[in-house]
Amino acid sequence: MGSTDRVIRVILAIVFALLYFTGTVSGTLGLVLLILGAIFLLTSVVSFCPLYAPFGISTCKKA
Repeated sequence: MGSTDRVIRVILAIVFALLYFTGTVSGTLGLVLLILGAIFLLTSVVSFCPLYAPFGISTCKKA
């Protein structure tokens, strides 16, 4: 996973958390966004997205 991909995921995770915790988005949609944000944050930390592997996607710059 490339650094741009990681930064975008962290930003989205923060936005989703802010939307949920400020009450802008609530209910089922809020929980789904919160869980999705947690997944984005986790995949950013470990630098691996399990959905990229089966599709052969790589966001890393080639050396």
